[in-house]
Amino acid sequence: MTNNLPLKSEHNVHPITPEYLNNTRNILEVHNLSVEFKNDQGTIQAVKDISFHVKLGETLAIVGESGSGKSVTSLAIMRLVNYGGGRITQGQILFNDDNSKIDLTKATQAQMQQIRGADIAMIFQEPMTSLNPIFTVGEQIAESIRLHQGLGHQESMTKALEMLEQVRIADAKNIIRRYPHQLSGGMRQRVMIAMALACKPKLLIADEPTTALDVTIQAQIIQLIHQLQKEMGMAVIFITHDMGVVAEVADRVLVMLRGEQVESNNSHEIFHNPQHPYTKALLNAVPRLGSMTGTSLPALFPNLDNPFTCEQEVKDGLPKLRKPDYSSPILEVKDFCTRFDIRTGLFNRVTHRVHAVEHINFDLYPGETLALVGESGCGKSTTGRSILRLVESQAGEIKFNGHSIQHLKAAELQMLRRNIQFIFQDPYASLDPRITIGYSIIEPILIHKLMTRVEAEKRMYELLVKVGLPTSAAQRYPHEFSGGQRQRICIARALAMNPKVVIADESVSALDVSIQAQIVNLLIKLQQELGIAFIFISHDMAVVERISHRVAVMYLGQIVEIGSRQDIFENPQHPYTKRLLNAVPIADPSRRHLERELLTGEIPSPIRKIGDEPIIHPLTHLGGQHYVVQTYYEH
Repeated sequence: MTNNLPLKSEHNVHPITPEYLNNTRNILEVHNLSVEFKNDQGTIQAVKDISFHVKLGETLAIVGESGSGKSVTSLAIMRLVNYGGGRITQGQILFNDDNSKIDLTKATQAQMQQIRGADIAMIFQEPMTSLNPIFTVGEQIAESIRLHQGLGHQESMTKALEMLEQVRIADAKNIIRRYPHQLSGGMRQRVMIAMALACKPKLLIADEPTTALDVTIQAQIIQLIHQLQKEMGMAVIFITHDMGVVAEVADRVLVMLRGEQVESNNSHEIFHNPQHPYTKALLNAVPRLGSMTGTSLPALFPNLDNPFTCEQEVKDGLPKLRKPDYSSPILEVKDFCTRFDIRTGLFNRVTHRVHAVEHINFDLYPGETLALVGESGCGKSTTGRSILRLVESQAGEIKFNGHSIQHLKAAELQMLRRNIQFIFQDPYASLDPRITIGYSIIEPILIHKLMTRVEAEKRMYELLVKVGLPTSAAQRYPHEFSGGQRQRICIARALAMNPKVVIADESVSALDVSIQAQIVNLLIKLQQELGIAFIFISHDMAVVERISHRVAVMYLGQIVEIGSRQDIFENPQHPYTKRLLNAVPIADPSRRHLERELLTGEIPSPIRKIGDEPIIHPLTHLGGQHYVVQTYYEH
């Protein structure tokens, strides 16, 4: 489905060029800003004496890892830190209105209520938690318009419809009556953008607006914000930890580390002539699509503590990695289907089915990493869960070590799960907050009665060291660790019973880029040491290129292309694969103006009426390990 809605503009806007920016005024000036939070342990200095400005029509990217203070800075501009227990302790935040400068640190609540939404608007990372679930999206956009522009109900709803059309939502007349849970992640983010821009703000703050989205939807949202900025002439502060996204959007970049400003410059200088070691380390940690061209095996990321070793590190690391054992598969998936019934009506009859996985075939070999890639809803996570029989399949066969797992009894299924383990996307949700992480790691060993308590504790300490955590961490609870540390704990738990296969479901997608690189390196090293086979489920093609031996591309429950890493990344054949690769942001601002053919619109629904079976497209062998569906999918 494509969206060909015309671009709208209510007034003439100058093209955003360096010359234009030099002649425009600063819409926002921040001088010596400091923010602190108080808790039971004392005072946390979240932002320390930072200064910056942003001009009308300009995009300033504030980058850094979790805890760097970038989001706190944005909340301080909106004067929202007070509601989270924070306090601005020093500095000025000067907003340059048409006729005067206002210091937002001293503005009254009445002034801030007028400024928020009307002059300065904000898009948050997770639209589902930012939108009210009991109101339609149209009502929520209209509320902001009524509050700031004084329009009546009908006028504000008409304006809300115009905004939905302006953010390129097809069938806006229907969408305006829907509730947030009825929309996809990409559409919810577009609604948030429509709400933020409804009153034509002069400054838009976008706080990680694409982090949780598929790479294809991310590319659409980045493109949309850029187009709307040109149409409306507004300034944008773009907050992110993804340097690839920064290269796509930023005119200037501010790098933050532990609450401090460590480097600030135009985007070209930041990417091509970084000065601070932390900036260099951030750039080294960015997985660059195409960096593995000509190599057949995965490769470690360079030493993140020494940003000058990138080239040598990769070359030296490659020969040390062993090839998988392709003599006999450890896992075989044959003509496999998983569907979910949908019941409706007075008699609760099955009227529709979700065709989550449709007749897929693949093998997995010892010591191999097979990546399953595709957009949300393509069936990759359902495939992983079906292999462990966390959800039941309707057709096909899965064999582990040559034995079918479809009809295993409870005791046999428990034995299977000892050999196949799962690493989930959200480590915080996968760990029990009431028990120490030491017990979380030994719990599966004790449940399966593999060792005594003393032996299990010894094994637990060995695993903590193996995943790069101190043994003292065993007595702490999940909330006391960072996201990257919690993911290491989940990896240790998955390894506790010496599994032969580990399924990693989006296990690095929510992590900062340097933490992501550390986890990828850890998985590669563990595979080399223990001979584990990985199914790596991801939508991040740049990470997949780094870690995988083979790649299977899924679309609407079917595998449309499968082959070696080189086949997929260096010689993609299916149009959907090519567009997935085109959507990956390039960490080079000089290439942002290159035309890229992107996927548009929403992925079609996998829900079908009973009796309406999907067409199964057979794979054609192209040679070696490379297979592709020859039928073109419209998206």
